Amino acid sequence: MRRILIGAVVVAAFFGGTLWALDTFWGGSSATKRPALAEPPPLKPIARLSSIIAPVAVANNAIRDTIEAQAPRSVTGQRDNPLADLIGKVEIGWDVKRGPLAVAGRGDALNITTTISGLLRATGQVGEQASAIGNLLGGSIGREVSKLANKPFDHKLDINGNVTVTAKPALLANWRIEPNLTANVALADRSANISGVKLNVTQEVKPMLDRTVNEQMAKLQAQIRNDPMMEQTARREWAKMCRSVPLGAAAANLPPLWLEVKPVRAVAAQPKIDPNWVILTLGVDAETRIVTSETKPDCPFPAKLDLVPPMEQGKVAIAMPIDVPFTELNRVLEAQLKGKTLPEEKDAPVYVTVQKATVAASGDRLLIQLKVKANEKKSWFGFGADADVYVWGKPALDNKDQILRFTDLELDVDSEAAFGLAGAAARAAIPYIKGTLAEKAVIDLKPFAATARKSIETALTDFKKPADGVAVEASVTGVRLAGIEFDAKTLRVIAEVDGTARALVTKLP
Repeated sequence: MRRILIGAVVVAAFFGGTLWALDTFWGGSSATKRPALAEPPPLKPIARLSSIIAPVAVANNAIRDTIEAQAPRSVTGQRDNPLADLIGKVEIGWDVKRGPLAVAGRGDALNITTTISGLLRATGQVGEQASAIGNLLGGSIGREVSKLANKPFDHKLDINGNVTVTAKPALLANWRIEPNLTANVALADRSANISGVKLNVTQEVKPMLDRTVNEQMAKLQAQIRNDPMMEQTARREWAKMCRSVPLGAAAANLPPLWLEVKPVRAVAAQPKIDPNWVILTLGVDAETRIVTSETKPDCPFPAKLDLVPPMEQGKVAIAMPIDVPFTELNRVLEAQLKGKTLPEEKDAPVYVTVQKATVAASGDRLLIQLKVKANEKKSWFGFGADADVYVWGKPALDNKDQILRFTDLELDVDSEAAFGLAGAAARAAIPYIKGTLAEKAVIDLKPFAATARKSIETALTDFKKPADGVAVEASVTGVRLAGIEFDAKTLRVIAEVDGTARALVTKLP
């Protein structure tokens, strides 16, 4: 029995030592060679189209104040003598003053109203015609008319009414505004009896007042149509947009990046009118791209404004390519995976611990290289093996969580032979590796998105600087990840920064 026991121990020791030696010298390290990589073409300088749509609301009070300062406060006129054949010499003159202006939007028109008040005065002398008229009339009436011959007269009549000017402004392609003004004068009915002849205020004054008001409207219309204010303002903001915005460096060992903004097109919708504001919706399309040094883009101001149907109000959508080097991706990926042991089940036949993780580009896929240690628990000996495992996958954006995931995971065929004596038990860990990669191998893009947001907010600060009578409200509301591409060295994520913008004009020059 003692010999049998000693023999068994010797056999077991010999067998175990042999397996240990085999595991150490053949199974302890991977002989798997990294798959050949198909180098993707270099990333090209990218220019994405961004857009900013901003309603410019001009307060009715600002329009009122401008017209109030320019419109004449009084008008005078004189009427040719309409009664010369009946009563001789007569002068008819009038003086009308306007009240304060009121501006209000109604429907699709802007109404400017004011009251008018004044005096009509008729002076003169009844001529010899009165005697002839009296003789023709005869009787007591004729004698009274005859008595008026060669007598002076001075009659005064109040003038009261209102003036309404209606504007239906329209944008023109040459950066001007066509006001489309029409005016209406309404007067209270007043009459005077001069030597038996009725003189009607409305009939005598209104034609002259209509002509005066229409002359003023024509002058104002030409002034508004030729006013370069909108073009000058647009040119100023256009020049402010045409610039490079500093973004900082994507990593410590990389040069600083800049976002080049190059406006290329201006669009506008026809004005909308509400009770308190006239709203002009203007939009700009701009090419945006990432560059490694500050540039001075050339942004010619468009000679024509493209008129389009009604647009979405107050929208900012700026596309920003974010370039992340693979060295940075490897750092983030390893932080996610290094030290992870899987599976988490306690009774699993094998455990795999990730010791290192890197990623490289190949064609339209990424190759994830994992250095792992596998330990099988099924046998008494607990064989282990260090192995390099290669997994192919495609990058996909998770916009909701702002992370980069790997999809279509596929184990490289040579990786299955990398576990040595861990054998079938270790290879059984392959599904766990793929599952863990799908869940844990993610790249957190939130810091890069936050940098993009901060950069745009900094750029918008320049537009929000207060100006006399103009306040610009602009803010960033979110960042969306819209696309992805890569070459051998860099992963590029396209981020779209969303926001709102509008301008309030409370004072016109």
